[in-house]
Order: sequence, then structure tokens, then C-alpha cells
Amino acid sequence: MLELKNVKKTFNRGSINEKKALSGVNLKLAPGDFVTVIGGNGAGKSTMLNMIAGVYPIDSGAVIIDGKNVTRQPDYKRAAYLGRVFQDPMMGTAADMEIEENLAMAFRRGKRRGLGWGILKQEKKIYYEALQMLELGLEERMSSKVGLLSGGQRQALTLLMATLQQPKVLLLDEHTAALDPKTAAKVLKLTQELVEKNHLTTLMITHNMKDAIRLGNRLVMMHEGNIIYDVKGAEKKQLKVPDLLAKFEEASNGEFANDRMMLS
Repeated sequence: MLELKNVKKTFNRGSINEKKALSGVNLKLAPGDFVTVIGGNGAGKSTMLNMIAGVYPIDSGAVIIDGKNVTRQPDYKRAAYLGRVFQDPMMGTAADMEIEENLAMAFRRGKRRGLGWGILKQEKKIYYEALQMLELGLEERMSSKVGLLSGGQRQALTLLMATLQQPKVLLLDEHTAALDPKTAAKVLKLTQELVEKNHLTTLMITHNMKDAIRLGNRLVMMHEGNIIYDVKGAEKKQLKVPDLLAKFEEASNGEFANDRMMLS
């Protein structure tokens, strides 16, 4: 469903700020794979997601989604295949628009648009039933402005919007990092339910190693723009946090590049 072939990316090439973000990343996801991605700051995790989404052009290599080479496609064209949830709860929704209007935009992602009623009656039923799954009471507030919602409510809504059209690949970029622990746990539970219900191929970045082990069927560790560890199935289920810490320490030559990873 997703394949990265020797993807390389260097920022500010030839300057004093040159940074090699990806050093030839190869990754292949089968349909329905739920892959958690961990690594220190600057490991290349978010850059990899941005390369998949088309936010920046890659220097070399290829990005293939569901058998289609999208390497040269801009981000707005790739939006037809992808759903994405960002770390900032404010980024995935339009605050001045109503809940149902936000959902209508997501419902039309990748489709041709013309003049007509913004939200059809039959659509409202779809949105109502989808919002019920969140268990936040938002189905009774569909005409409320999204800007009135809390950060957790907005992130849950963003997640729903990202999965409404069942994308080929769902990209989750530390989507619970800005939430309080209780809200983060609820959003993660919702994430797991939506991914399993719709059999979504998912790539989720997290700094929480317990979540990385617990969620999904596969775990990938990155360091200095490379994938240094890729584990799945029964082997992944047997992993413990100390195992990941040891792997990370080995890769970083005994120096933890990221305190947050240790604390998580």
C-alpha cells in the first residue's frame, strides 16, 4: 500500500546549516499494516511523513502509494490518497466553520466540486453516526463552531475527518503529544478503533515507547535519517521498553539524543 524506495532528503544543501534528514530510507507497508515509528529528535520521523505527504520534494528515490508512483505529485494531489493528523490540535480543522462543515470538506477530499448545496440531508446522517463513535456528544452540536471545542475534541474530530474517506494511508504525526494524558489515552483508543474498523494502513509517530509497543502490528526505529530497527508480529509483542532503550543506546553510541524518549 505504501513503498519508499531509497528516499533521500537534505535541507539547506551547501550551506552552514546543511542537514541530511533522510539517508536513503526504504520502507514497505502491506495493506492494513499499523506501523509505529520511534526515534530521537532529528531522527527523520516527521520528515519521512512530509515526504510521503508531498510537503517537500525528495532529492532522490521514489514514493509509491497503492502501486501509483506519486514522487512528483504535489501535496494537494496526494490528498486524495492520504489522511493526516498533526501534533497541533488546531491544524486539522477550520475554527470558524461548523463541525458539520468541517466534516463536509473532509468528505469531499479528492473529489471534483461544483456549485450546489454545501451539505446534503443524507450526509448529515453520515456525520451524525460518525460523531457518535467519538462519544463526546458532538453529534448534538453539529452546527457549533469548531473553535469552541477543546484541544482534545478538535483532535478527535481531526482524526475522524482524516479517516472519513478511508484513505489509502493514514499518517499520524505525534497526534497525542499536545494533549493531557487522559485525553491522549482517549484519542489513542479512538485511533485504534478507527484503524481496526476500517483496516487502514497507518504510520504513527510517537515518543511514547509503551504506546509504540502496544499499538499496531509493526514497530520501526529511526536514527539520523535511517531505519535502524524494524520488528513485527510475535517478536514485536514480546518487546519491552528496556529492549528499545538498549537498541536506541546502541544506535546512538551510548548517548541518548533525546531526553523525551527516555522519559517516555
